[in-house]
Amino acid sequence: MPNSMLSKIALCAAGGAVAALTATGPALASDSSTPAPPAKQQQAEAPGATVDAAKRTYTGKVIARTGLNVRTGPSQNYRVIDTLEHGEYVQIKCKVNGQWIDGNPRWYKLADGKWAWASARYIKNIGPAPHWCR
Repeated sequence: MPNSMLSKIALCAAGGAVAALTATGPALASDSSTPAPPAKQQQAEAPGATVDAAKRTYTGKVIARTGLNVRTGPSQNYRVIDTLEHGEYVQIKCKVNGQWIDGNPRWYKLADGKWAWASARYIKNIGPAPHWCR
């Protein structure tokens, strides 16, 4: 068992190198004279998300008991433009960090045609969590 800090760092570096070589070994061992056939892309997608990445939306369910305000931006400082009912399903485009609401800084950009925002604190994801907005 290594005792010095330098020994521990060297052991971690060696372990990382072994892991990297293990992962890249099959790729380096392939014969470059015969190209490998293209891999089939699987269209398996988790429930709650559409397949096309550019048009991907995610599904969520409103869990706010008294309804959820939809706003023009990711904070309570923005104007309310709509209200979602408890139990209503919504389509989500992406997420950003915004104003903290009850310990949660995430806000979802809704794909409802208005492209408005709602606090993720009160939307339960159905399927995978939305990706970050670009």
